[in-house]
Amino acid sequence: MTTHIERLIQQFDDSTGPSYDARAIGIGSDAIRAITDSLPSVGGFGQLTAIEIFEEVADPRCGPALIALLHGGDSTVREWAATALASLKINGSSPCRAYRTCLERATPPDWSEPEGIRWGLTELGARTPVVPLTARLRPTAADDAPGWPSAHFSEIINDLADHALVILNSQFRQVAGGRTYGVSGPGLDWELDWNAPWEHLVEESRTLSLLEASEAPVGDNVFVAPTWVDRTDLYL
Repeated sequence: MTTHIERLIQQFDDSTGPSYDARAIGIGSDAIRAITDSLPSVGGFGQLTAIEIFEEVADPRCGPALIALLHGGDSTVREWAATALASLKINGSSPCRAYRTCLERATPPDWSEPEGIRWGLTELGARTPVVPLTARLRPTAADDAPGWPSAHFSEIINDLADHALVILNSQFRQVAGGRTYGVSGPGLDWELDWNAPWEHLVEESRTLSLLEASEAPVGDNVFVAPTWVDRTDLYL
């Protein structure tokens, strides 16, 4: 059995197909131990494969391995490790330290890694996001309404900015036939200067988001989910 597991683990880094077959690995005590022991010797893709397996298994024994990956050299691996720790409800100080390290690297807060770690911190109760007053506009049927009605997008933007929150991006989704689909937005792509004063960042993100809102898709079943940060997110 161990030899079979080790042979599958050797395929983790092969993104052409064998890695996906290896994910069907039979999970037991031997397999988890073998995977965690192998992590230092596999590449980034292999580590991402292992993280997906850990999330599928949902075994708390994977926690130490995920925490180790959280402090590795690959930003995507660190992001996935943080979200996996949150999904598995494995608490501790490591995501906080990983986020602080991310800030020390001067990684822009709107990049994928810090966004993923912030989500993980929120899920673990280590971060409390500031909720805008327009939360009252959000439908109570959360499963069927993945955000705010897009018709209120401008109101939401101004509410966020009026409360000194910086909008990072917004995603649009449509609910139809009991399913949720991604919807293409205006496609505006902007970069904020994170060396600028916070007040400038707030107003710049307001201006750019309002421009996006002027071209955003609107409909009874179209919703917008903005992502934003508070000033304290730069000092977690």
